Amino acid sequence: MSTVDALPQFADLHLLTVLAQTRSYTAAARRLGVSKASVSMRIAELERAAGVPLVRRTTRSVGLTEAGSQLVDDVQAAFAQIEHGFGRVRDQADHPRGLVRVTAPVALGRQHIAPTLAAFVARFPEIRIDLDLSDRLVNLAQEGFDLAIRHAEAPPDTHVAWTLCDTRSLLVASPAYLQRRGLPRHPRELAGHDCLLYLRAGGNESWAFEPAVAAPAVTRARAALSRARRQAKGRTPEATAVDGPVVVPVRGPLRANNSEVLREAALDGLGIGLLPDFSVGAHLAHGALVPLLPGWRPHGYFGERIFAIRPWAPRVPRAVQCFVEHLREALAGGFGVAAR
Repeated sequence: MSTVDALPQFADLHLLTVLAQTRSYTAAARRLGVSKASVSMRIAELERAAGVPLVRRTTRSVGLTEAGSQLVDDVQAAFAQIEHGFGRVRDQADHPRGLVRVTAPVALGRQHIAPTLAAFVARFPEIRIDLDLSDRLVNLAQEGFDLAIRHAEAPPDTHVAWTLCDTRSLLVASPAYLQRRGLPRHPRELAGHDCLLYLRAGGNESWAFEPAVAAPAVTRARAALSRARRQAKGRTPEATAVDGPVVVPVRGPLRANNSEVLREAALDGLGIGLLPDFSVGAHLAHGALVPLLPGWRPHGYFGERIFAIRPWAPRVPRAVQCFVEHLREALAGGFGVAAR
């Protein structure tokens, strides 16, 4: 088959490589901006041209046959090189352009990223942003995202990462709740309170604290905290303290995987919440929420920095670089309470 004869299949071959990554007709269609029916039809046409089945369809997922896997292995490096070469040429344009697909946590995205987008678009009118707000940890390569905004202790080693700002977790409650249930003076007392829990895999229902100590003692305190956590596993609901740090089993009337939901519950007096500062800063300033246990610092719950991350690649597209720099400028001051 000549190159001219093969031209109609080039786009379909690229579609097959995307399908191999996403394992889903729907996800492949979303990434490429076409309909699911179009993806199915084009794969069928590619199979007819190849003369062998390339895709194995089940009720739950899409996989490749041995022939399909071999074909993807043979062509995906070439498509990656084409994308790399075209990206380098496009970056030479006078004005940055292109689509940047971004995923971010719901609360952070709604409250602190979305309000900055108008200024970014005004500055870079030829860059388009797809902002997907989700509190799940998406697979960037599989789902076709260029960038993820995450709060974590440290970024994955396999990714390129930019630090956007510092953040911290804050223990808060409404004045009405504290009037009804009393003010906790020590982390151990939280075991007897109604606590609002972040719903996450593994169902970890404990909060960890370390004394708000000077910097030279932080490393020792965190090492002790790790020991406390290991010793606390499998125990009955009883706070564990070693050399100061404390791990407290907690329970309460509500669990949710979104900090805005938990914040609203705390504002309604439903319980004590351990929430990221970017969700509660304004409510603390107005007195609608009260910070608790000022002598203690929650640790290891949400992460202490906001990162922009993307899978490692030999080059970062200029449009992505522009958006990262925009976020670094917009979030440079943090959230007003990280240093307290």
